[in-house]
Amino acid sequence: MTAAVLTKFGGSESLELHHDWPRPRPAAHQVLVNVTAAAVNNTDLWTRQGAYGRPEDPAALAGWLGDFDFPRIQGGDICGIVAEVGSGVGDELLGRRVLIDPALYPSADENASPTGYLGSEADGGFAQYVAVDAAHAHDVHDSPLTDEQLACLPVAFGTALAMLDRVRVQAGETVLVTGASGGVGLALVQLAAARGAHVLAITSGSKADAVLANGAAQVFTRESPNIADQISAAAPDGLHVVADIAGGTGVATLMPLMRDNGRWVIAGAVAGPVIEFDLRRLYLHNIQLIGSSMHTRVHFRGLVDLARSGDIRPQISATFPLTAIADAQAEFSARRHIGKIVLLPE
Repeated sequence: MTAAVLTKFGGSESLELHHDWPRPRPAAHQVLVNVTAAAVNNTDLWTRQGAYGRPEDPAALAGWLGDFDFPRIQGGDICGIVAEVGSGVGDELLGRRVLIDPALYPSADENASPTGYLGSEADGGFAQYVAVDAAHAHDVHDSPLTDEQLACLPVAFGTALAMLDRVRVQAGETVLVTGASGGVGLALVQLAAARGAHVLAITSGSKADAVLANGAAQVFTRESPNIADQISAAAPDGLHVVADIAGGTGVATLMPLMRDNGRWVIAGAVAGPVIEFDLRRLYLHNIQLIGSSMHTRVHFRGLVDLARSGDIRPQISATFPLTAIADAQAEFSARRHIGKIVLLPE
C-alpha cells in the first residue's frame, strides 16, 4: 500500500513515501479501514520535529509521551470504509463509513484520559489502510458530512469539545478563543457559540471574516499593539473563560483580563511553550488553570452524535493527495490556512 512513513525526527525529509509498504492485517477485535481522508494537525508537525521535549529537558527531541518508535505512520484524523474485520468482530461494520477515535486509552473507564494516540504510539491514517480497535470505529454512514469534512473532526473538534467541557462553558458567559482560525480554534468558536456563549476571538487580520462567520461576536487581530486594551473594552466585566491553543507571551498579557474565579484552559503552545508568568495574577483572583490534551470516550461519542446530525460544519482550507504530504505540511506550517488541510490517499 502507499504510506507516508516517518523515519526520524526532523524536517519533511524525514517523511518517506512508500508504495509497497506492507498492508496491515486486523488483529483480534480490530478492523481494517480503507482510509478515504486524513487531516493534518499540529501534533503531526511537532511529532515529526520531536518538539515535545521532556520534563527534565524541554529542548530534548521527543514525542508526545517522550520515547518514540520509528518507523511510524502518522495521522490521527481518519475517515474511511471498513474493509476487513478481525476475529471477535461482527460483520455489522463491513463496508460502512466510519470515523476513527484516535485516542489510546489505558483502561475501560469512560472518562479515562488518553495515554497514546494513533500516529504517535501506533500507526495512523497517512496511508491507504490502517488497523484499529473495532470499538474506535464509529459508524457515520448516515452523516450529511463528506469524508473530507468528517476527517476534520477527531483531533480538532475532539480537543475543542474536551476543552469546553473541562471549563464548564455556560450560556451567557464571555469566552476568549486564541488561535481562532485554525482547526481547533474554529471548532472552539463554533462549539462555544452553540452553547450560547459570547465568543471573542484572536486571529490574524486577514482571517477575521471567516472567524466571525463561524460564530464569533468580535475578532481581535493578534498583530495589534493594544490588543489587551481592545479586549478589555469588549469585556469590561472580565472574561469568564479563555480557551487557549497558542500559549506564549499571551498568557501573561491576557491573564489580567479575567474576572475573579475565571477559568483558563490550554491545549497548545504554538506561540511558545516556555514562558515567564506572574503567579500572583493566578492565585489572588482564584483563577483555575486547566491543561487539556485530548478528549475522552464520552467526549468522542458526543462528537460522533454531532457528526451524524450535521450540527457542526468543519471548514476545509485545502486538500492534497497523500503523495504530496510534504507540500501539505509546508502549507500547514505557513499558517495561512483557515480551518483544516486534508490528505486524500490514492
